[in-house]
Amino acid sequence: MGEVILPRRIFLWCMAVIYLTAFVSLYVQIPGLYGNEGLLPARWQLRYSGKPLGEQLLSSPTLLWLGPRLGLDTHTAMELLCLVGAALSLAATLVEALRDSVVFFCLWALYLSMYKVGQVFLYFQWDNLLLETGFLCILVAPLTLIRGSRGVREHDRVTFWLIRWLLFRLMFASGVVKLTSRCPTWWGLTALTYHYETQCIPTPLAWFAHQFPVWWQKLSVMGTYIIEIAVPLLFFSPLRRLRLGSFYLQVLLQVLIILTGNYNFFNLLTLTLCLSLLDDQHVRFCVHTTHTYYSKLWSWLCYLVELAVWALMIFGTIVLFDLQLDPKKNAISSRTAFTYHQFNQFLKTVTIPCIWIGVLSLTWEIVTSMFRFACVSGFLRRFCGTVQWTLFAAATAAMFTVSLVPFTYIEFDSHGRLWPGVRRAYEVTDRFQLVNSYGLFRRMTGVGGRPEVVIEGSNDGVSWTEIEFMYKPGNLSAPPPLVTPHQPRLDWQMWFAALGTHTQAPWFTSLIYRLLQGKRDVIELIQTDVSQYPFHQQPPAFLRAHRYRYWFTEPKADGSYPERWWRRVYDEEFYPTVHLGNAFLENMLNQYGLKVGALSGQRCSCPHANLDPHCMQHHHLSPSRITKQEQTQNSEEEEGEDDEDEGEEEGEDDEDEVDEGEAEEKETVGDDEQDEEQEEEEIKR
Repeated sequence: MGEVILPRRIFLWCMAVIYLTAFVSLYVQIPGLYGNEGLLPARWQLRYSGKPLGEQLLSSPTLLWLGPRLGLDTHTAMELLCLVGAALSLAATLVEALRDSVVFFCLWALYLSMYKVGQVFLYFQWDNLLLETGFLCILVAPLTLIRGSRGVREHDRVTFWLIRWLLFRLMFASGVVKLTSRCPTWWGLTALTYHYETQCIPTPLAWFAHQFPVWWQKLSVMGTYIIEIAVPLLFFSPLRRLRLGSFYLQVLLQVLIILTGNYNFFNLLTLTLCLSLLDDQHVRFCVHTTHTYYSKLWSWLCYLVELAVWALMIFGTIVLFDLQLDPKKNAISSRTAFTYHQFNQFLKTVTIPCIWIGVLSLTWEIVTSMFRFACVSGFLRRFCGTVQWTLFAAATAAMFTVSLVPFTYIEFDSHGRLWPGVRRAYEVTDRFQLVNSYGLFRRMTGVGGRPEVVIEGSNDGVSWTEIEFMYKPGNLSAPPPLVTPHQPRLDWQMWFAALGTHTQAPWFTSLIYRLLQGKRDVIELIQTDVSQYPFHQQPPAFLRAHRYRYWFTEPKADGSYPERWWRRVYDEEFYPTVHLGNAFLENMLNQYGLKVGALSGQRCSCPHANLDPHCMQHHHLSPSRITKQEQTQNSEEEEGEDDEDEGEEEGEDDEDEVDEGEAEEKETVGDDEQDEEQEEEEIKR
């Protein structure tokens, strides 16, 4: 592979931009999601047990432990860290000298701090991907601030290779899990006939893509398999035109996804990873034409090999999917011509060879960079270069080795053949999200219609008004929005909640409770313009939720477009009618540990209470934390199995738990809470 100076610089700039969008998008949602009166207050995730700061950071690596020492509560500290991250990423975007290892380390540490207390609203695969890519940026970026030079380092190709390996793991696993899930729609090639209308937040173009004929949708699924499973094997090809061909196919897939779905910064981040397939020669060619001359014999040999590879891929596609031309219907018929057992055997056959391909490719990069250092003139420069090469080569090899654990999750036997020491190393580093497992759209949901939860409010219990969200489908006449790269995290979790019951989404009870209280921060998650919220003047006295089934409308018989984008039918009750003080609501709040209103007047008795009056972590432990493995499965399967109540909180010590009933009520923090407590006591009497 040629020089990667320009692709590396573009990659670092893109990462600074993506960090900026991620921090800004999260910052505006912190009060409603994690504030002291939010859905899942972040203070629940930190328990100040009196341990030294180092032990706290090791058990749960987040800078929010410093909040009480700075006189800040957890909510304010989160906002401060987000602002610092946004400022740093903006500066790195504008100033090349700040695209430095130190700056990227700070950005990674800041986002990891958010992730550790983010609970279910931050447990998405793209958050994991951003953390893993962000950590690799620390190795890829130069040490400009320390050395004062942006000169090319001979080991840059070694560290930049890790980006290519991450891209391979992401794409290959995303294709494989679609078939290993045994989902009938993926095996029947009909997944895209449902996908456009059942994805979380479709775009207006998704409506038009949904109208394509079934034979075209099946060909699109087939193309997805080729791009995600077969093409990634070309990432490590020694022939650059094969790598460039794989680059443009990946770009095509990501652009089509961006046009038809709102997946925040995820697809932009994937496109950024694709830059690892380029070299300086191709980037310069895109800017201005350059010519590189090779011998005619070598050029012809390369052309023949490349032609053979593409021809083999086309022939394999025709055979594996039984492509046939149907002149009567002016269509191309297709079907899956292989069985699950055959695919499983294929997976067992190629998983270990894929690892060895990665080993050979990385070894080549390490050896070539070593020879480059050997050719450097001057003993001192050669010695310093050798030390750098040794450190970065060792770090790259270590990252590659640890990444084999999540990569082999796709095939059980291959995972079992890994050296136990590798798995132990992965367990030690897992808390820092250095490497992760991936696999998107594992199963297609909404085959019988897109499930959608609609919340209704009333002041008299007779006439009801629907509460419309800004982004998720609700109003049948409202067009799908364009929100990329922003991620409305409440809207996303509403989509997951609709796939199960409300007991699988404890945060939904908190949402109902906060809306009954009329908390403005939570309302702004639903409508940033509070005047558009139907109960902005007075909170509703009653709330309930129903589940509907949504479908895209169809064009009229004359070919004209319908007046509405959606149609729906009633499905079932999702959440019963409740009001403040309702027995069912109180039971749910107590069961999930979400009843903070009655405790908001209590002052924490921990050693940091004088610094953080809202510190109630060791009185209230949130059960809504789900494990990383459950989160990965949720994102993969899109089945809404958000069993938040079965998770475990990092850094929790059983011996430090304090019964919240033993806490003495020492002060009150506002007239609203006092009135609320008095009202609840009257109801109980």
